[in-house]
Amino acid sequence: MKTPFLIGPRLYFRPLEREDAPRLASFINDPAVRRTLLMHRPMSVGQEQAWLEGLGSDEHHIVLGVARQSDDELIGTAGLHRLDFRSRLAEFGLALGLRSAWGQGFGTEATRMTLDYAFGTLNLNRVWLQVYASHSGAIRVYEKAGFRKEGVQRAQHFLEGRYEDGVLMGILRSEWTPLTVPSAVDREPVKG
Repeated sequence: MKTPFLIGPRLYFRPLEREDAPRLASFINDPAVRRTLLMHRPMSVGQEQAWLEGLGSDEHHIVLGVARQSDDELIGTAGLHRLDFRSRLAEFGLALGLRSAWGQGFGTEATRMTLDYAFGTLNLNRVWLQVYASHSGAIRVYEKAGFRKEGVQRAQHFLEGRYEDGVLMGILRSEWTPLTVPSAVDREPVKG
């Protein structure tokens, strides 16, 4: 594992590095990935590098790389945005950019790991998100992790030539069930 920050059953979160910019730009520029995100512009490697450099100075956004333990491959990002330390809430964001990693439960694991960090470390009380109504796979992932539908914003987004509803979802600390991960004593020592 390369600079692990949080460790789950099959994934780990790590800080993003400048060297990750080409990989992240390729994720965002992939039409199949981009159609699941609230992004519509192309992203250059230089723009991605500039974004990465600004992450460390913004206390209201925490974005981490999502990597597989089995091969250390960066498969996406997970983050908490618009952190409000007074009201103790944040917006959740997840982007799994490696298409071959889709449908394997990594989205649910990454979501639950982020919630563990939000509630167990940052002591937040509420985490919320917005997802396209047509993105049923993501809605299932979020529901499995404990999010509940809170409302619909009609015709909120313009996507592929039509207006799309946005589904608001949220989870409270009192509704959160921590992800159980083997303790450090039970795991193999980290090599390299």
